Amino acid sequence: MKKVNIGNSGLMASEISLGIMRMNVLTHEEAVKVIQTALDNEIDYFDHADIYGKGDSEAIFGKAFKEVGLSRDKVLLQTKCGIIPGEMFDFSKEHIIASVEGSLKRLQTDYVDTLLLHRPDTLVEPEEVAAAFDELEKTGKVRHFGVSNQNPMQIELLKKTVTQPLLINQLQLSITHAPMIDAGFNVNMVNGASIVHDGSVLEYSRITDMTIQPWSPFQSGNGKKGIFLDNLDYVELNELIEIMADEKDVSREAIAIAWLLRHPAKMQPIVGSMNPDRIAAICQASAVSLSRTEWYALYKAAGKILP
Repeated sequence: MKKVNIGNSGLMASEISLGIMRMNVLTHEEAVKVIQTALDNEIDYFDHADIYGKGDSEAIFGKAFKEVGLSRDKVLLQTKCGIIPGEMFDFSKEHIIASVEGSLKRLQTDYVDTLLLHRPDTLVEPEEVAAAFDELEKTGKVRHFGVSNQNPMQIELLKKTVTQPLLINQLQLSITHAPMIDAGFNVNMVNGASIVHDGSVLEYSRITDMTIQPWSPFQSGNGKKGIFLDNLDYVELNELIEIMADEKDVSREAIAIAWLLRHPAKMQPIVGSMNPDRIAAICQASAVSLSRTEWYALYKAAGKILP
């Protein structure tokens, strides 16, 4: 597994991360097998959130990781906070600190390597976030910080007072759901793809050395449900993925992830499978090289039109 430099900070991590959102549906034995499979395939970065499985995903992972028997410093743990499901978003100092305390307890660890603010809170007071981050860093409970689902101006607002580097922005991105890429191709056009939904977040991330963590990298997006693999709405894309997978002797999932890894933004996809065989198949992506021609062919096969 190749490594990625998170936020150009020197924090080196596997270029594919395992998302733990669905671990709450696993038994203890199944969770142990998932974690061990990830480690066997050289994934060392695990993505959590306080709300996943109402906290059960973190708790199951924490217990299972203890049984794996690997030293804590051999992996990187990330969690997210700021969502109170069905009620509101909360970036207050009180909520951020309480959330981290809960995550640490469930994960059975003294610290997390990275903490992300999960969804933008329009009532955010950057001074509160800064105070929370300072306290968490000072006490050693969080080592690095970032955001999720935020646009450049929301990040700049936080930077007014937050002194720690914001290393990460976790954003939805796949071959079929790529508005941040679509808009870049269609500058000065008047078609739908030219609409900039997110303030040029792709280019901003590259300029500011923020690592984009694509989430739902197999989801069809664009208002459509389900994954694009074996989806009849994407026949041409699936045919091309199948051809490339056969040519390179890897899984179809590996081709889909390799498309993200090929981008020079040096992204770190978050994959959420709880199927050990599929995790292993996905990890083949780290050894796949896509040419510029192949990358563009996949993009166009997804129904994208270049201007």
